[in-house]
Amino acid sequence: MIHLIYAIADTHLDGGQDKPMDVFSDIWLNHKDNIEKNWKEIVTDEDYVLLAGDISWALKLEDALEDLKFLDLLPGQKIISRGNHDYWWSSLKKMKDLNLKTINFLQNNSFSVGDYEIVGSRLWCDETSREFEEGDERIINREVIRLEMSIKSAKKDRPIVAMVHYPPFDNNGNPNVFHQVLKNHNVSICIYGHLHADGHKKAVEGLVDGVEYHLTSADYLNFAPKLIRR
Repeated sequence: MIHLIYAIADTHLDGGQDKPMDVFSDIWLNHKDNIEKNWKEIVTDEDYVLLAGDISWALKLEDALEDLKFLDLLPGQKIISRGNHDYWWSSLKKMKDLNLKTINFLQNNSFSVGDYEIVGSRLWCDETSREFEEGDERIINREVIRLEMSIKSAKKDRPIVAMVHYPPFDNNGNPNVFHQVLKNHNVSICIYGHLHADGHKKAVEGLVDGVEYHLTSADYLNFAPKLIRR
């Protein structure tokens, strides 16, 4: 059976936090409804959707459950990785114990989907970013280790799709240490999110050193999952 692979990141569901996203831009008005409508028009139960972080504003796992159930009921199998706003993220065991039927969580592991291996990690902001703070180098080093752990857990000699939240580029669009990891491990495709509004101008897409990049922030995709591979 052929599985189509789609991607969409930064769904920013409210997690009971009463955080309407349209305060940032009118494009976010009714964004949850738009995601649901577009998703159901595009994705079938045989397909996979990769969600690379910033899934819910919830602060605790139990508060994120409503948002996760919403995604669970949408068509297709889902693989979710962590973003910088996913404060609800917990241990793999606790998340697996939610017994969601169509959602798998990516954390230091990997999944086989059709001909591809799905790997990834959250990553972190580049040192050239205005988000970068003292001590963040330690987080970057840890994320390099986690990304490599995920890649090394994948089956050998199969093309790899990496799903990460932060762009593997510096503030000027130049490849950073995370890109080097992807390149060194011959990753075929990398999807990422995190960039919104004016940040879209910093999107890097297409081939870079043999890695095919896709920005998949929900607002960048007009809230419709993007076909990555068929």
